[in-house]
Amino acid sequence: MRRYETFVIIDPDISQEQREPVLERVRELMTQQDGYMVDEDVWGERKLAYDIKKKARGFYVRFDYCGLAPLVNEIERFFRIDDRALKYMTVVLDKDADLEKIKEEKAAAESQREPEPEPEPAAQPTAEEAEPAESVQEPTEETPAEAVAPEPQSEEEAPASAPSEPEETTTPVEKKEEA
Repeated sequence: MRRYETFVIIDPDISQEQREPVLERVRELMTQQDGYMVDEDVWGERKLAYDIKKKARGFYVRFDYCGLAPLVNEIERFFRIDDRALKYMTVVLDKDADLEKIKEEKAAAESQREPEPEPEPAAQPTAEEAEPAESVQEPTEETPAEAVAPEPQSEEEAPASAPSEPEETTTPVEKKEEA
């Protein structure tokens, strides 16, 4: 069995309801021709490098699958007949693919994608750690948005310990020039 990759560019002017039967037909062909769909990657609408059938954009879909030559022939025949498909291209990825190994890799990849438990929220900083002028709290049910918004400070009200302008620093290059 061989592993193939087929790209198809579908007409971007059709709706999702009209696009879905094209994708469903490829899935049906996989089961009819004893193929195995490794991955169906919907890239979405993108700009074409050049106009195809007077269209500047296209809806890209990539199929990664295992099968035999009759499956590829049937998929390409379908795209050739269907007006919704602007362009298609099939590439052989592996001439001697091990289907069991591919299924194991896919199962391992899907198990890694499963959502991990959400981390516990970080501890809120204490009053000593947080500087009131710079910290902004998110509004919650207990604190309305008006109470959370920080009030602007004028230069006169700024704390005396914090300088209002950054201190001048010299880089090593400037020191070298001064010497």
